[in-house]
Amino acid sequence: MFVPMWLGYFINHNTYHNQLLPYITGIKVSSISKSAIAGTMIAVPKPDEQTKIVAALSDIDALITNLEKLIAKKKAIKQGAMQELLTGNKRLSGFIDPWAKHMVKDLGVFYSGLSGKGKSDFGCGTAHYITFLNVLTNTKININALERVRVSEGESQNTVKKGDLFFNTSSETPEEVGMCAALLDDVENTYLNSFCFGLRITNPEMYPLFLSYYFNSQEGRQIMKVLAQGATRYNLSKTNFSETIITVPDKEEQIAIAHLLLDMDVEIDTLFAKLEKARNMKKGMMSELLTGRIR
Repeated sequence: MFVPMWLGYFINHNTYHNQLLPYITGIKVSSISKSAIAGTMIAVPKPDEQTKIVAALSDIDALITNLEKLIAKKKAIKQGAMQELLTGNKRLSGFIDPWAKHMVKDLGVFYSGLSGKGKSDFGCGTAHYITFLNVLTNTKININALERVRVSEGESQNTVKKGDLFFNTSSETPEEVGMCAALLDDVENTYLNSFCFGLRITNPEMYPLFLSYYFNSQEGRQIMKVLAQGATRYNLSKTNFSETIITVPDKEEQIAIAHLLLDMDVEIDTLFAKLEKARNMKKGMMSELLTGRIR
């Protein structure tokens, strides 16, 4: 006798899937015959033990589902806050001064990423570089995700510096052109990948983290969408970007907005860590409970 949910958990676990691998056929589309499935053998505990296993796995599934819903809710709240705060539609308490217009070229100085590097130069050497994905997927550069690159002494390359902004120069969609990430940590002997460019902020009235949130917001995405050039792949012209005008608050308000959004990101990251831990816990529980290693 099977408890249906136990059977569902078991069939979806690799302990059972591994039995099916020799019988899977097809190149583009994989398939397996009913007779092959019918011929598999499974070790089945008594119904009361199946029920207890289901209860344990259902609890961890409920935890995972609740975390996923909470993360979705927090992300929606953050997106709403970005839309309100980064456009000036909503002001934080105590800030009433009007926002000012600035041309991007007046924010700082542009520079290029690594040049003249081949495949053999990456993954080795004593220098580090910020990857394309690190820029594309973060508002704040993750310095724990830097990768190695070989840069010889005397090479003419641009090192990155705390406070710099980075933008990806191209993407398959106009919405993902010019995604921005700020470097908020001190690093040494570190460079930028060749598919991005840097903006070293020299205007003392600008706060890099605020600008990173701004360019990644709906407001910033609209700017980049207009600037994106191409048909099948879209590119961002530094020249055109430099002529763009943005409207931002004074530095004190920039800092307040950026830190509020950063606190939201930290909370979301903490929830993601809990979710990953719960998912790994479920994998471990399934491996132990569905094989009988733990009773």
